[in-house]
Amino acid sequence: MAADPAALRIGLVGYGEVGRILTAALVARGVAWVGTWDRLLADPEAGPAMRGHAARAGVAATVSLADLLARADVAISAVTASEALAVAREAVGAIRPGTWFVDLNSASPGAKQAMSGLIEGAGGRFVESAVMTSVPPYGIGVPMLLGGRDAPALRDLLAPLGFATEVASDRIGVASAVKMCRSVMIKGLEALVTESFTAARAYGVEDRVLASLHETFPALDWEQLGSYLMSRSALHGKRRAEEMREVALTVREAGLDPWLAAATAERQDWMGRQKVALALDRLGKDADWRAYADRLLAARPPKT
Repeated sequence: MAADPAALRIGLVGYGEVGRILTAALVARGVAWVGTWDRLLADPEAGPAMRGHAARAGVAATVSLADLLARADVAISAVTASEALAVAREAVGAIRPGTWFVDLNSASPGAKQAMSGLIEGAGGRFVESAVMTSVPPYGIGVPMLLGGRDAPALRDLLAPLGFATEVASDRIGVASAVKMCRSVMIKGLEALVTESFTAARAYGVEDRVLASLHETFPALDWEQLGSYLMSRSALHGKRRAEEMREVALTVREAGLDPWLAAATAERQDWMGRQKVALALDRLGKDADWRAYADRLLAARPPKT
């Protein structure tokens, strides 16, 4: 195993937004080999453009997960919550002894523990990573919580490359629990603001509602916060819905009924569908919350 971080061979499983951001940063830092594998690379429609992007970025597009694991010292899984466990299962037959397998996905503590059992049972070194905020503003320096017995060693290995990691625990599942319990609040606020502000707009009482919120929570700029939270849900609702289903599982694993987490998943999923149907992504990243609300209201079915 390479000791010098710059001499590492690092592969990203998943070449979506996060995969592209991290691979670009690793190439810029002179990592010896940076590769990726994504199921869409084999897709006749999406594959050519994805391979072209990787080639221009200096990233090796591998032909399979097994191909990536044959080359990588560190494999970082950045797919979706619904695919995370399946990727770990597929990795079992190909991972080399001592290879790091780092799971960045928003999965429940139970899912992380299942992945750890699979990877470590096959001789790999599993570390869970909870990404604690949106990746694009921070890039490779996005704050991450690590978990697992090998988490301190991975932290020290990746720190020279610009990763901003903190060890949460030597137990798998703790870092995930921090992130997922936080998401009950953060993604729940997005759903609450979307529902509250849009309904208030429909009744023409938004100014009174905002004034009341400001009186109760004077430290918060509800205009700015509302626009930010609605934009996040409008642009990333589908991905947030997947995460919130894992959040609901996290709450259920704690012995509680996940009523709010489950409802948040439904609202986020609904917003994801509106993004496509109403072209919400064309409003721009600095759009006022009223612009989102007006599009949502204009698409209401007629009253009977």
